[in-house]
Amino acid sequence: MSAILTFVLALVALAVLVLATPGVRRALITGRVFRIYRKVLPTMSDTEREALEAGTVWWEGELFRGKPDWSKLHAYPAPKLTPEEQSFLDNECNEACRLVDDWKVSHEDYDMTQEAWQYIKDKGFLGMIIPKRYGGLEFSAFAHSQVVTRLSTRSSALAVSVMVPNSLGPAELLLHYGTEEQKNHYLPRLAKGIEIPAFALTSPWAGSDAASIPDVGIVCKGMWQGKEVVGMRVTWDKRYITLGPVCTILGLAFHLYDPDGLLGDKKHIGITCALVPWDTPGVETRRRLFPLNAMFMNGPTRGRDVFMPLDFIIGGQAMAGHGWRMLMECLAAGRSISLPSSNTGMAQVTARTVGAYARVRSQFKMAIGRFEGVEEALGRIGGNTWLNDAVRRMTAGAIDLGEKPSVVSAIAKYHVTERARQVVNDGMDVIGGKGICLGPSNFLGRAYQQVPIGITVEGANILTRSLILFGQGAIRCHPFVLHEMQAAKNPDVARGLVDFDRAISAHVAFVVRNGVRAFVAGLSGARTLAAPAGAAPETRRYYQQLSRFSAAFAFLADVSMLTLGGALKRREKLSARLGDILAMLYLASAALKRYEDEGRPASDAAFMHWAVQDSLFRAQQAFDGVLANFPGRALPNLLRRVLFPFGAACAAPADRLGRDIAKAMIEPSATRDRLTALVHLPQNEHEPVGTLEAALIATIDAEPIDAKIRTAMKNGALHDNPQANVRDLAEAAFAAGLVTPAEHALLRRRDALRDVVVHVDDFDMAFGHARQTSPAPAPLRRAAA
Repeated sequence: MSAILTFVLALVALAVLVLATPGVRRALITGRVFRIYRKVLPTMSDTEREALEAGTVWWEGELFRGKPDWSKLHAYPAPKLTPEEQSFLDNECNEACRLVDDWKVSHEDYDMTQEAWQYIKDKGFLGMIIPKRYGGLEFSAFAHSQVVTRLSTRSSALAVSVMVPNSLGPAELLLHYGTEEQKNHYLPRLAKGIEIPAFALTSPWAGSDAASIPDVGIVCKGMWQGKEVVGMRVTWDKRYITLGPVCTILGLAFHLYDPDGLLGDKKHIGITCALVPWDTPGVETRRRLFPLNAMFMNGPTRGRDVFMPLDFIIGGQAMAGHGWRMLMECLAAGRSISLPSSNTGMAQVTARTVGAYARVRSQFKMAIGRFEGVEEALGRIGGNTWLNDAVRRMTAGAIDLGEKPSVVSAIAKYHVTERARQVVNDGMDVIGGKGICLGPSNFLGRAYQQVPIGITVEGANILTRSLILFGQGAIRCHPFVLHEMQAAKNPDVARGLVDFDRAISAHVAFVVRNGVRAFVAGLSGARTLAAPAGAAPETRRYYQQLSRFSAAFAFLADVSMLTLGGALKRREKLSARLGDILAMLYLASAALKRYEDEGRPASDAAFMHWAVQDSLFRAQQAFDGVLANFPGRALPNLLRRVLFPFGAACAAPADRLGRDIAKAMIEPSATRDRLTALVHLPQNEHEPVGTLEAALIATIDAEPIDAKIRTAMKNGALHDNPQANVRDLAEAAFAAGLVTPAEHALLRRRDALRDVVVHVDDFDMAFGHARQTSPAPAPLRRAAA
């Protein structure tokens, strides 16, 4: 027996020696794996590699490690506005909102007024990201996000017209890559709205696959301003270009070729970005599209054999062929702000207005917001709105920390727009007929009509979920995968083997640790995992559960990549569900971060609990989806026993949370104000939102009087009185002496405001025929002036 034990110990010692000795390990194990890996690793184009390597890895990297360092999350500073930024938000933003009537923009003028355009130019809205030395506002990313969110609660045309010049486009690219001459010329003009920018990337033949654009520039000689120069003759056909119809400077992406070797030996130089004045001979920009009748300027641009000098290239000739890297490196900042902000604004205005409507509108002698079916929808509206704002804040804050988180920006864009869609859909269900009849008094119909725009642009949501969240995240955020790939592609094979051996050895240990950690956490219900020091008692379990899910996700991701290899890229449904898990961990982190940053307000606890529980529940569903559809039977069954030995770990948010959220949404309070803090509130009762605000107060003031009348009616008062109906009850009660003159006045005011709130607009029969005519082009000329 002792001989057998000695033999076993000797084998173990030999295995440890082999694994612990790099030279022996490379000769016997990792060298063979390295050779196989080099053969099976698919080739990667320059554009694919640049997309993978662009940007930075931030908090999502912690979630991918299986053991998040929560102290890092808590140490990130809460984003704040400077006094200058706060003043701009309170004054200039509200004035810009006042100048825009969304119904007139959408159905009468088909554009903002000249006054509104001039105001946003003069006040620097178009140059928020431009440094002050060039005449810009030099606002933080968080301030940029706050501004876009507020403007979005008023009008999409206003918000998008401000959003685009401050997102991915000429200003951003010039700041990072422009020559000094280009910066000094264009940035002051962009900052003051003298130039209106647009950026043209998307082609009718290359939407999501943007790197495949067929637009071409040929290096050649030509005449420019009376002289023969080396330049480019460019042909393009682009569409969906926001501000394209009114732009004065067009950013343009195209493949550049040098067939005659005028610039060197390379024939295909690569994707190149240039700045082209709109009046350059051959440039076409003055036609427009109507994305679901949203009236922000959007249209096609075309050009055929348009000659332009090389100094039109952003960064000059030296940056020719570097356009794709430029775009990928700058994409994360804009995508972190634009759609998350505008869709959070859409959600906030929905929460504010639908909550008020649910208290003002009554049926069966009770406010509809007190019915459990409506309460359920209000709970989702409030919970998703609060969570969207948490994600928006945390992601914009990352940009101010100097990050360019490509995966996080995709998570924020996808999930904020999807949850905003749910918010608006729920809102439409609550307000019913009020929502489906467009008109000046409809406060939600335009948002419902335009929700798909956010779903579609800046990376279509299906593509983002199926290919980017995990497809890019698995390589970019994993602590070892990208290093292994780079080592395998190293032309110096010996050096590559050393790097690969180091990475793969650490990777194996990483997988084992996460598997053990996930299994032990599953057995204990995550109670063996430590919560961060100082965690609030009400959040302690959430940190433990998130740590457990992080370890389970990291382990499952590695097993999936090992088992499926390159085929995982084609198994888009599995990849999407793995991406869902990562995204839900990020969303829950953002919810906890917001709760801490705001001082753990007790009145907001229901929103925090709903947001975290909903995120964990959706993560659980994604885990279940992966395991239920994993190839084979034995491995997924084993994985389920390892990760969830006692079944599902998380449930959907409890009904009581939705009830608490709904209650907070249908009455004035500091909680409601925080939830909808960026909603523009008109200071008059003749606009839909202003009417709702006044009607909500009047309704609450009148409720005790209503209760008194109902009691009197139960005792026989107003029996058989034809005026004792929902419309005329106030008059009947006053005539019968059931209410005082002061109470009658309150009831009359409430009824008048209520009637305006529930009113829907009707139109002359000619209206339908008039709307079928094409809009006049005058707004294009006016905006471009």
